[in-house]
Amino acid sequence: MKKCIFILLFPLLLSACADKNNYEQAILEEMKAEQDVKDYKIEPEHIAKCVVDLSSKEMPGLFPFDPARLTAYKNYTKMLTLRKAKDPKKTMLELRTSFGSAQAFADAHSNYTESMMECLSAVLLEVEK
Repeated sequence: MKKCIFILLFPLLLSACADKNNYEQAILEEMKAEQDVKDYKIEPEHIAKCVVDLSSKEMPGLFPFDPARLTAYKNYTKMLTLRKAKDPKKTMLELRTSFGSAQAFADAHSNYTESMMECLSAVLLEVEK
């Protein structure tokens, strides 16, 4: 019985890890381009992990592998790669629909930005010590 449950849940776990990793990778790319990270010689990986952890707390879903959380990871990743989209206007409209409303999309962007700023502040305090 345990093997059957594991076999059924395994694809979900793989998908969840991939979605979270894609989100972390998108943040990592943003942090590598961030001027403050370069100026203070901060490891972008450290900031990226912090942002993922902090922003995840405000995402929909009750636990890390909740389908709502997995959808949020996908949407946040798409939001962070908006500049690279072939048709940014179309992607923006898709994001508004994916998040449920323009307000929810704005809230998600705010969550990401606030998480990034808090992580940068925390890491800068660590560096200054």
